[in-house]
Amino acid sequence: MNGEQQHDADAGSGVEDMEFSWDEYLEDTGAVAAPHGSFKHVDTSLQNGFAPGMKLEVAVKSDQNTYWVATIITTCGQLLLLRYDGYGEDRKADFWCDIMTADLHPIGWCEQNEKVLKVPEGIKDKIPDQEEFLQRVLKGACSAPANLLEGLHRGKNPLDLIAPGSRLELQNSRDALEAWIVNVVENVGGRLKLRYEGLEDSDKFDQWIFYLDPFLHQVGWATQNGYNLQPPLAIRSLKSEADWQEILKKVKEEEEESSVPTDLFKDKPVIGVHSFSEGMKLEAVDPMAPFVISPATVLKVYNEKYFMIEIDDLRPERATSQSYICHVNSAGIFPVQWSLKNGIHLSPPPGYPGQDFDWADYLKQCGAEAAPQSCFPSLTSDHGFKENMKLEAVNPVDPEEVCIATVTKLKDSYLWLQLEGSKKPIPDCIVSVESMNIFPVGWCETNGYQLRPPRKAIVNKQKKIAVVQPEKQILSSRSVHDGLKNQELNSSDSVVINGKYCCPKIYFNHRCFSGPYLNKGRIAELPQSVGPGNCVLVLKEVLTLLINAAYKPSRVLRELQLDEEAAWHGHGETLKAKYKGKSYRATVEVVRTADRVADFCRKTCIKLECCPNLFGPQMVLDKCSENCSVLTKTKYTHYYGKRKNKRIGRPPGGHSNLEVAMKKPNKRRKKRKHFFVHKKKRSSTSVDNTPAGSPQGSGGEEEDDQDESELSHSLTQDQDKRKRKLRTFSFSDDENKPPSPKEIKIEVAEKLQLDSNPLEWSVADVVRFLKSTDCAPLARIFLDQEIDGQALLLLTLPTVQECMDLKLGPAIKLCHHIERVKLAFYQQFAN
Repeated sequence: MNGEQQHDADAGSGVEDMEFSWDEYLEDTGAVAAPHGSFKHVDTSLQNGFAPGMKLEVAVKSDQNTYWVATIITTCGQLLLLRYDGYGEDRKADFWCDIMTADLHPIGWCEQNEKVLKVPEGIKDKIPDQEEFLQRVLKGACSAPANLLEGLHRGKNPLDLIAPGSRLELQNSRDALEAWIVNVVENVGGRLKLRYEGLEDSDKFDQWIFYLDPFLHQVGWATQNGYNLQPPLAIRSLKSEADWQEILKKVKEEEEESSVPTDLFKDKPVIGVHSFSEGMKLEAVDPMAPFVISPATVLKVYNEKYFMIEIDDLRPERATSQSYICHVNSAGIFPVQWSLKNGIHLSPPPGYPGQDFDWADYLKQCGAEAAPQSCFPSLTSDHGFKENMKLEAVNPVDPEEVCIATVTKLKDSYLWLQLEGSKKPIPDCIVSVESMNIFPVGWCETNGYQLRPPRKAIVNKQKKIAVVQPEKQILSSRSVHDGLKNQELNSSDSVVINGKYCCPKIYFNHRCFSGPYLNKGRIAELPQSVGPGNCVLVLKEVLTLLINAAYKPSRVLRELQLDEEAAWHGHGETLKAKYKGKSYRATVEVVRTADRVADFCRKTCIKLECCPNLFGPQMVLDKCSENCSVLTKTKYTHYYGKRKNKRIGRPPGGHSNLEVAMKKPNKRRKKRKHFFVHKKKRSSTSVDNTPAGSPQGSGGEEEDDQDESELSHSLTQDQDKRKRKLRTFSFSDDENKPPSPKEIKIEVAEKLQLDSNPLEWSVADVVRFLKSTDCAPLARIFLDQEIDGQALLLLTLPTVQECMDLKLGPAIKLCHHIERVKLAFYQQFAN
C-alpha cells in the first residue's frame, strides 16, 4: 500500500466516502480563509517564466508569412494574452495564444531567420514609419525567454519539470557540509516527496520538502561548492562503500536525462552570512516538534552560512539530542527574553530545577552569553494573517498529512496553528508566516491531494463541493480553436487550461477611482493582489474583499447578485455581507476559466461604478489608462454608471444614478449629453484623455460650452413653468418621491443671493456653503463623496437618503437648502 492509499484508508469512520466542503465549513464556523497573497512560496510556484510587459514576435493572423511584435498582457498557465504593439491601450484586439501550438518567437528571431516583420492591417494607419516605430518600442524592451518558446521546455510550467524520477541534492539536516542525491517520488504543487538515491525499495526515510527549500539543490551543487557528496549517517550502513560509489557513478551517467533545469531555483531564498558563535544561548522552536519555545545553544559553527542549534536538555541520562542545522534566515530562532516580551510561555529545559525559569540565573549557571539581537532575522507583521483565519498546513508529526488549520495566536511573524483532523491530536504548532508547509484554502483540492477533514466533518453528499477545481482539458492545435491556423484565442473564446491553477493574479489598483459604493480608505487597506490560483476561489475572495470594503456591504452584494432572468455563463457562488448587525446572502456569478477573468473584472468594476481598472489581472503602475484620476465621483458615474429606471423607494441595487437635469413629471424626456466630465476644461488642441467608452465629441472646450448652453436652456424652460407654481420643494421626478401619505411642502424661508454660478462651484465651495447653514454637520459627507456644484444641483430627496444614509427629517432639511440654491441658480444664472 503506497503512502497516499494508506493516507486515504486512515481517514476513518466513512469520511473518505464523504466530500468536504470548505465553503460550508467556513460558513458553519464563521471564519474566513487566509488571503492567497500571504503564501509567497505558492505564488512563486505558479509563475511560468513569462511576465507581463515581455515582448515577442508573433505570426500575423491575416498573413501567416509575416510577423509583428506583440507584448504580453497576462500570463496564465500555458496561455498568453497578447496585444500587437501599436494598439496602445486598446484592448479590443487582445488575443490568447497557446505557447505549445502558436507561432511565437523571441525578439530578433525574424531577422535571424529572414522572416518579414510587417505591421498588421488594423494599425497600419497608426504606424507610418515601421523602422522608426520598432526602434522606439524595442529600445530597452525585455524579450520573452527563447528556451520557453522553443525546444523541450516549450510551454511547460517550470514546476512541472520536476517530474517523478528527477534527481536533486539535499543537504544533510545533521551536517550542513554534506549532501546526498534524492529522487523525486511525487510532486504535489511543488511539495516534493523525496527518496534517497540507493533506497529505491524503501520509503522509511522519505521526506516531504517544498522545492524552494534552501537545503534543496540541483545535481552537481555539492561538488561545485566544495561540500561532501555522501549518504547521511542514518542510511550509510545499509550499503557498502563500494555500493555507494557505484550508485554515484550511475547518477553521473544518467545526469543529463534526470536533471532539473538550474533556473528553476532562481527564486529560492538566498542564504546570507550569520554572526553566531559557538556556545551562544537563544530561544528556539524544534522544527520536528514545533509546539513550545525552549532555551537552546549554538552547538557548532560550520562556516559563515551554517551553524547547528541544540535544544537544551539538562538531564544526565539523556540518550539523544535535539539538534538541527540553521542559517541566518532560519525560522524559529529568537533572542533571549523574546518569549517574556511577547507574553509567550518559555518551556524550561528538561532537568531544570523548579518551574520559574529565569534567563539571568540560567546564563550565569551555564557561564554562557546570550546571542545579540543583531544575529537574528528581522520580523515583519505585514503578512495578512489574522486570528481565526483558516488555511491548510502540514502536520509536523506526520508530514504525509495536510490538515485544516486555524490561526489561534499571532506574534510578530509567527502563527500558532491548531490542526483539525490529524490522526492523533497535537498541541498548537508554531510556524513562521513564511513557512513552506502552510498553504491557502483549496490548495489540496486544486492539486488533487487529500486534505484531512475535521473529525466532525461538515460534508455534502448530494452536491459538488462549492469551491470547485477547474476542469482539466489538454489544449491541442485542434481543440483550442479550429478556425485559427495560428492557434490564436480571442478574449471571448471559452478556454480551459491544462493545469492545476488557471486564474492569474488579480491586482487591486489602489490609485484608481473607487466609485460611490466603495470606501476609498478601506480599498487602500486591501492587499496589493490576490492569487493566482483556482479561478472560482480567487474571484470569490476578490469579491468578498470588495463587499467588505463598501460603505454598505449589503448594497454592493445586491449589485453583484445574479439576475435570475439572465443567461447563465459561469459558476454560481454564495457570498455574504454584514451590515448594521444583519446578515445578507446572495448568489453571485463568477467565471471559471482564465480567458474570461479580465473581462469579468472589468464588467464587475463598471457594475460597481468604479474605474474599470480598479481590480483585474493588470497592475496600474504610473497612470491609469482610463484617466480616472481627473474625475470626481458624480462626474465619473455619468460615464460608467448604470442607467436604470428609478423606482419608488430604494431600488434593489441600492444606489440611483444622478440625472443630468430636472425632468418634467410623468413625461419622457430626450437624453441630453453629459457635461463637465473633467475637473479642468480641455483646450481644442489638448490630448483627449476621455475614459474609454465615454461619449466623445470633436470639440474639447467648445463641446463643454455647448453642453452648458443646452443645460441652461433646459433649466430656463423649467424655471418659467415653476414660476407659476407655489414655491415649494419639487423633486426631480414624481416617481422618485419618498413613500409618504402626504405631499412634502416646505416654503422657502428667504431668498438666497449667490455670488457665483453653482455650476462652477468646487467641492470646497459646496462645503463652505453648507457650513453657513444649519446642515453644517453634513459638510463632511459632501467632502468625502467629492460632491461639487454640478452634483449639488442634481441631488434629490431619494438620492440624498440613499447615498448619504440620512433619515427623512435631516434629508428634507438638507434638500431645503439645495432647493434654495437651485431657485437662485434659475433666477440669477440660467439666462
